[in-house]
Amino acid sequence: MRVLVISGAFPPMKAGEAEHALLLCRHLADRGLDVHALTSRDARTDGAPSITLHPVMRDWSWSDASRLRACARDISPDAVLLFYIGWIYNDHPMMTFAPALCRSVLPRARFVTMFTFPHGWRPDRCSLRARLIRKAVQRWAGRENTDYLFGTLLRGSDSIIVLSDRHRKMFSEHFPAIASKSVLVPPPPLLRMSTDHDAASRQHTRSRLGVETDHFLVAHFGFIYPPKGMETLIQAIRIASSARKTLRLIVIGGEIAHQYPDRPSYVQQMRDMTEQMGIADRVIWIGEYASDSDEASRYLWAADACAFANNDGVYLNNSSLAAAAAHGLPIIGTQGTMTDDPFVHGENILFCPPRSPERMAELIQAVMDDPALRMRLHNGSRALAAEWFTWDKAIDRMLRTFGDGARPMSLCHRAT
Repeated sequence: MRVLVISGAFPPMKAGEAEHALLLCRHLADRGLDVHALTSRDARTDGAPSITLHPVMRDWSWSDASRLRACARDISPDAVLLFYIGWIYNDHPMMTFAPALCRSVLPRARFVTMFTFPHGWRPDRCSLRARLIRKAVQRWAGRENTDYLFGTLLRGSDSIIVLSDRHRKMFSEHFPAIASKSVLVPPPPLLRMSTDHDAASRQHTRSRLGVETDHFLVAHFGFIYPPKGMETLIQAIRIASSARKTLRLIVIGGEIAHQYPDRPSYVQQMRDMTEQMGIADRVIWIGEYASDSDEASRYLWAADACAFANNDGVYLNNSSLAAAAAHGLPIIGTQGTMTDDPFVHGENILFCPPRSPERMAELIQAVMDDPALRMRLHNGSRALAAEWFTWDKAIDRMLRTFGDGARPMSLCHRAT
């Protein structure tokens, strides 16, 4: 089967979506699929010769619509997989009409959209001309069941891949029929796993970091940006370490490519915060690491637990949490407005409210002090990872959305 994967994010872009898209293509190719990736001009696939890369898209605006159609026609795939979140397409509406544009040249190909988050295009970031062209394209595609923010993505995709049940619920508010064609496929770990993690290797890594044998090392893994709630975690470490002098924090990951203009120096602000609180000597900042190395994995194997203080809670779509589970780490995380069913407090995660450093500190201390709790959470993490966070199971679930590659897509635009 030939599959066309479309993604505005691809290495060398430094974003979780870029790594996810590349690894997804690699694993599809490993299953014997003929994988073509349509992406931006500066993309590359170092170390992935099994993927045919088409880095031809300029800015994902209306001027690229004809290029999208031409590439889809020339590649002639059995299935199209669109990797979507608005910002990787410059928050422009053109790609929200991708099912209609592709179907105009691929009437029998399956069209599947994987949403990394329920964010469509941003009208406030687009010109009046772009919005006017959108109205004209909507008339061509047909107004019925066309969503303002998601265009024809919801109605025109044969299957919708969501990364958490929370996302499915959010989409249902726009398009109630989403439940009948949505498939849950959480992201597996987006890092190279190290297989060298015996006691000697673990101790070597800890020694290199300056972590003593009796230190309890809590890890934070993933790109750092304001919604990750680093303020909460740093305050929790300060509170917990005042009574547990052996507590240490390791922060693994650099700044995200998608910057927040109101917080351009967020990471430096967090570093300064540890200085002001007098705990700078208890925090290890790793920063950016080579994505093709197992460096991050070795740090996770060296840790004793992992903590996530996300302001809106942690969900199955958090690939950083998937990485922690894959390493069997006891996980402490914030609980959002809903909880994905696979999470069980006290079994595979310890939940605390967002923006509550006091409660997070209590849970960190509990994990430090209770070996039986650590073992239960360790076993729970491994079981969670085995069920939801392996590439084999993710690809199995995804392949079912492709069908046999011959069934026509859902009607998503009027005959022209």
